[in-house]
Amino acid sequence: MDTGRVNPKMRLEDQGITGLGQVYYNLLEPAIIEQALKRGEGTLGKGGTLLVETGKYTGRSPSDKFTVKTPATEGTIWWENNNAMTPEAFDALHADMLEHMKTRDYFVQDLYAGADAAHRLDVRLVNEMAWHNLFIRHMLRRPERHELEDFVPEFTVINCPSFKADPARHGCTSETVIAVNLDKKMILIGNTEYAGENKKGIFGVLNYFLPEKGIMPMHCSANHAPGNPVDTAIFFGLSGTGKTTLSADPKRVLIGDDEHGWSERGTFNFEGGCYAKTINLSEEAEPEIYATCSMFGTVIENMVYDPDTLELDFEDDSLTANMRCAYPLGHISNASPSALGGHPKNIIMLTCDAFGVLPPIARLSPAQAEYHFLSGFTSKVAGTERGVTEPTPTFSTCFGAPFMPRRPEVYGALLRDKIAKHGATCWLVNTGWTGGAFGTGSRMPIKATRALLSAALDGSLAEAAFRKDPNFGFDVPVDVPGVASILLDPRRTWDDGAAYDAQAEKLVQMFADNFEQYLAHIDADVRAVAIG
Repeated sequence: MDTGRVNPKMRLEDQGITGLGQVYYNLLEPAIIEQALKRGEGTLGKGGTLLVETGKYTGRSPSDKFTVKTPATEGTIWWENNNAMTPEAFDALHADMLEHMKTRDYFVQDLYAGADAAHRLDVRLVNEMAWHNLFIRHMLRRPERHELEDFVPEFTVINCPSFKADPARHGCTSETVIAVNLDKKMILIGNTEYAGENKKGIFGVLNYFLPEKGIMPMHCSANHAPGNPVDTAIFFGLSGTGKTTLSADPKRVLIGDDEHGWSERGTFNFEGGCYAKTINLSEEAEPEIYATCSMFGTVIENMVYDPDTLELDFEDDSLTANMRCAYPLGHISNASPSALGGHPKNIIMLTCDAFGVLPPIARLSPAQAEYHFLSGFTSKVAGTERGVTEPTPTFSTCFGAPFMPRRPEVYGALLRDKIAKHGATCWLVNTGWTGGAFGTGSRMPIKATRALLSAALDGSLAEAAFRKDPNFGFDVPVDVPGVASILLDPRRTWDDGAAYDAQAEKLVQMFADNFEQYLAHIDADVRAVAIG
């Protein structure tokens, strides 16, 4: 028996998914929460939030993700970065999953991935768990109710946490599997309750198809000046660099916090919501995100809470440090209703340099921008992982290697060409350490970072005097109002200049060693700025 609003010509049976129990199509938030509570999937929290746990998997499982290798994909996928699955193994997995699903209830959401109607992907999510259905309803974009009556999905995701894969039969590595078939336009997810697999699977699909249309898919946040979408800024950055915090500027309009496209028409958010980390979240530092944790419908994932008062503990990471909240963009007061912006006027690449070498801000040429985009540098620090006793470099190409199905140079060239065509100014911003490496120096003052970003975004920084950095060759401002001049010259912040030089030489060599893998695939101008 079916319930809800759906295209009568595109039910699950029309996709070969038969024999299910109750199917709930496109339920609204109150009804989904009601079903989740009825099934014991979570607890109703303060303000009507939904408190859930994801069990064994509290993050993505990249080693269990596979892309089906076919004649169409064999020459286009970056196989060194993507596990391959045979078409036969996928077909067996698909058949076995459909059989497993019989008699069970499922929840369907028909949604858009992409705020720009000209370039969006129409996606159907088929979820075994009601709360997953609520999560993805937040994370993607919701059609108007009347649009559901003729909605036809271009891509379908089936997420069945109770299904366990058979590695021998299904060509995977464990009982957990995320299998992407770009030919059949389908993603199968089994044996993981981590909701992020839903959205990241779709992000990977967009990363594959959009470059064919000349659109740059980006793992970045974005905002624009109030009343002026032409003044758009995008923020690339890996976890811990401040991507969400720095883009959530109350003086600017938030386009989105994680995934965007850059088309011939400008910037557009892929998503309809945000998936924010909540560890150590405070009302003082991030009031907007903090407020969503008591708003109706927000999914609170893997957070410890008081069983009597339902008060959340933002510091207890006993379940995971990757605790999160998922909410619609409308929960943020300064979010853009259209989620559209102009061509980026400023591109910010955020890095957390625990070596204490990089300046707090530097201006990049287009070739340098491609170099640092392909490098995707940040660093782990001592104490964050067992065995890490000194700063450890982390290079994640394009600031999102796990989501890149094509070779990195495809995205790097797209970014460089768009920068050249639209005249964006690129900045490398270090939110890491100054005055020494981690353990000796101190974290870059957030007040200084915000002042430098404000100067970059309002155009005043472009008028400053710049010096050429001797290690990396980019331009560094020498004097910015509101920022101590010594902070702009990292060598001067160290007590021992020779120790700084040794640390800088070490980091430069790390960059050079990492970039060796790209030298055969990039243009001469980028090779010319490659350091080392």
